[in-house]
Amino acid sequence: MPIYAYKGVNQAGRSTKGSISAESPRAARTQMRGQGIFLTEIAESAAGAAATETSDAESGPSFNLDFQLPSRIPPMERAMATRQLATLVAAGVPLVEALSALVQQTEHKTLASVLAQVRDKVNEGSSLADALISTGRFDNLYVSMVRAGEASGALEAVLARIADYLEDQVRLNGRVLSILTYPLFMLLFAAVVVGVMVTMVLPQITEMLLAQGLDLPWYTEAVITGSDLLRGYWWLLILLGIGLAALYRAVGRTERGRDALDRFWLGFPVVGRVIRFLAIARLTRTLGSLLASSVNIVQALNIARHVANNSVFEKAADAARESILEGAALATPLRTSGQFPPLVTTMVEVGERSGDLEGMLIKVADTYEEQVETSVTRLTSLLEPILILVMVGIVGIIIMAVLMPMLQMTENIG
Repeated sequence: MPIYAYKGVNQAGRSTKGSISAESPRAARTQMRGQGIFLTEIAESAAGAAATETSDAESGPSFNLDFQLPSRIPPMERAMATRQLATLVAAGVPLVEALSALVQQTEHKTLASVLAQVRDKVNEGSSLADALISTGRFDNLYVSMVRAGEASGALEAVLARIADYLEDQVRLNGRVLSILTYPLFMLLFAAVVVGVMVTMVLPQITEMLLAQGLDLPWYTEAVITGSDLLRGYWWLLILLGIGLAALYRAVGRTERGRDALDRFWLGFPVVGRVIRFLAIARLTRTLGSLLASSVNIVQALNIARHVANNSVFEKAADAARESILEGAALATPLRTSGQFPPLVTTMVEVGERSGDLEGMLIKVADTYEEQVETSVTRLTSLLEPILILVMVGIVGIIIMAVLMPMLQMTENIG
């Protein structure tokens, strides 16, 4: 690492000079500014340059192929960093020093790089919210809560609330995924078993049956035809699947198409109930967290509408915002939309009357997250025997289609 000689002025106004090891002049300025020293001159020292050249000469020619593609920051890593930042700020550690500590102890390289950018921006005089926006890695919800915390002087409390929110979302997604893991595994296993039987086992038996010149039953001929199509046109089936997925995504990107798809899935038996409860849980928890962070309700609805990830609930949030601007209470437009169960509107109405709307919204979110988990558990418990029956049925049809001609062939031989 290069060594730089510097001259500067400390916070007391006295001149100072020395040397520092840093990756670049900019990094050196950032480190010294964190120590309260503002540099006036900086240059790489001769000793540092010589050491660098010597090291390069000893190591011989090298090619730097180390590059890193943009990667996604896991939600749990983001939640842990936010929790740690809240703890440091609550302990009285200056924000720049707290961010520096996070950069040093964060193992995720992308997150550490993002936090370093935030630290540099804050060190240059930007607010934490503006620094978060400049990285492009933090959503509007996160930034709005931080900005409200800075304005109210309760940044540590808001950061802790953000960490709670992120951890709750990670916990809910983890529960749903863990519940769905076994049915998905069963479905994959069934597909592999049927694929092996149709593409490898069945063709060998088919050749033997056809060689005997037997009159095959219609179901045997149907199974043989399906096997031939699968082996000969498997690539066409893959292309068809990709095409349908692309068409679904293209339709979902249009406003009318997305609205139609969202309404279709909300009306789908069993699955629609889970989607509705999940959207309500996300919407109410986000809205409650924003209100608890001193964000006004109109701005909170503008932010929370996107979290539901459903156009039906986005329109309901827009209607609620317009009604509130006209002087109405929140419970009234929610009830009018017809998308929220009576429990939600009643609890919201009670929260507005008691002056604890944010607390009541959090309770609604807790209730419906439990409902989501219960509904998904019931759904998977229903899917497991259905998948087993489907797999047994498919295998049974294949076995019957092969066994009956073989019995006929045995009788002919006898």
